[in-house]
Amino acid sequence: MKNIANFLFEAGMLKRTPRSGFQFLGTGAESVAEHIFRTTYIGYSLGNLAKGLNVDRMIKMCLFHDLPEARTGDLNYVNKKYVKANEKKAVEDLTQTLPFGNEIKELILEFIEGKTEEAKLARDADQLEMILALKEYKDLGNKYADEWLEFSLRRLQTAAAKELARVILETDSSLWWFSDKGDWWVTGGKG
Repeated sequence: MKNIANFLFEAGMLKRTPRSGFQFLGTGAESVAEHIFRTTYIGYSLGNLAKGLNVDRMIKMCLFHDLPEARTGDLNYVNKKYVKANEKKAVEDLTQTLPFGNEIKELILEFIEGKTEEAKLARDADQLEMILALKEYKDLGNKYADEWLEFSLRRLQTAAAKELARVILETDSSLWWFSDKGDWWVTGGKG
């Protein structure tokens, strides 16, 4: 149980580990945990569109894909030009004492390798999370978001993810809550 407690504390570090690329975008900030949270919802959505796929495995990949960043930090694309994180060692070290460590290690390594259909969709979910964030920042006026979007879109591998990205880019990011502009906005639901 001590090793599981330590694992849970380590996973908690992701709440305090910033996604470092936003400093270059000039707006926005999120933790690795926030990124994983929405990536998992995206993976669930994509998985339910797919046929003949182990959806549970793919969702677990989304959940664990950035777990090594509790040890390595989040290296953005500029960092990666100069620094190489040893993700495989981080994965090995963080999973070796867990009774379920082999499953986590297999999921992360499958995600990194990116060859199975589950891994391709999980990797697309990872990119779609960035696409959603960039679209939100674009809608708020960030003039650099379009350039970043171009590269994120090019990383998508599956038809479902490409179609979802197209719809995301056509959708106003605030209308999910503001589309009903009736009297409710005046009365607050009273009357």
